[in-house]
Amino acid sequence: MIGVLAVGSILLFFRWFLKQHEFSSTMLEDWGHSYAVPLVSLGMIWARRKELKGLEAQTFWAALPPFLAGIGAYFFFVVGVPNHLGQGLAIVLTLGSLALLMTGPLIFRILFLPILYLCFAITISEQIMIKATFPLQAIAAKGAELMLVMLQSVFDYDIEREGVTLHIFYKGEDIPLNVAEQCSGMRMVVAFLALSAVMSLQNRFWWQRIALILLATPVAVFLNVIRVGVLGLASLYSRGLATGDAHMLIGTLLLVPGLFLFLACSWSLEKMIVDEKGAST
Repeated sequence: MIGVLAVGSILLFFRWFLKQHEFSSTMLEDWGHSYAVPLVSLGMIWARRKELKGLEAQTFWAALPPFLAGIGAYFFFVVGVPNHLGQGLAIVLTLGSLALLMTGPLIFRILFLPILYLCFAITISEQIMIKATFPLQAIAAKGAELMLVMLQSVFDYDIEREGVTLHIFYKGEDIPLNVAEQCSGMRMVVAFLALSAVMSLQNRFWWQRIALILLATPVAVFLNVIRVGVLGLASLYSRGLATGDAHMLIGTLLLVPGLFLFLACSWSLEKMIVDEKGAST
């Protein structure tokens, strides 16, 4: 039955999966994490497989209306008001309702978070991204300017900022560095939110999980400032290092210190709790 439903879902939502693959493959730096999200969801379910084996599945007919509503919403966002984000959310609603319909509330309480986590695999609409990116662009430009000012005496250049464009004057040459929408850090925020949501599961208390997720945005913004600053320094030697594959490589490499920073935050949150004979204070 699971196999039949899986094949049916792929056939029903094939158009969306194809489009999402197109977004993720052509914008690998921004949405490449979408490929890993379903694997993470499966890993979350696999980690609780022993608990799942001890529960008996039962049909929960109350989930039938939202299941049908999810399918209806999907076709609405395909035919009525074409919207990739709306289609993706409708798919998650359909999948979650189907899981509740087939397994019942006891099993679904375990499946709920892994299914909800699939929302991180959906590419956000460009209209939403544009509205959210401008404040982040300003922060990235101002933060990178401060970083480059601190390093002026080391590399012997002058720096000026005009809006979201940095002008680096080096050896009589003006090297402009524009903090475009792609460099705003919004995509990095989404990626780190997905990362923090997974890492928060290892924390014992709900407030620790919320705290780690809330840290995702400032950590992502901070690392994006570092990225823009590094791109500015790299452009002193070659303007090509601030664009193309080099630009993508620097952004990807910064995910590594971001991961270790989250590990440090998670460790710190755990150390704030002292266990004494099973009691926490």
